[in-house]
Amino acid sequence: MSEHETAVVATQETEDVAGRDDRGMTTAEYAVGTVAAVSFGGVLVKILTDENLRNLILQIILWILETVSGVVLS
Repeated sequence: MSEHETAVVATQETEDVAGRDDRGMTTAEYAVGTVAAVSFGGVLVKILTDENLRNLILQIILWILETVSGVVLS
């Protein structure tokens, strides 16, 4: 099979029954991805602005580093 024939077959395999090209994201998928990204950003803002959560995460990170390295960091 030539390179051109392989490309044609690969293109045909990405089309669904109705003949639509199914490569890439549709508008609905972009909307879901945008909502997920904004939600994740909101969680990060909450974590970084809350002193208790920031200290908790810092303690977890220090514990992991101490466990892995064997060196007491605090």
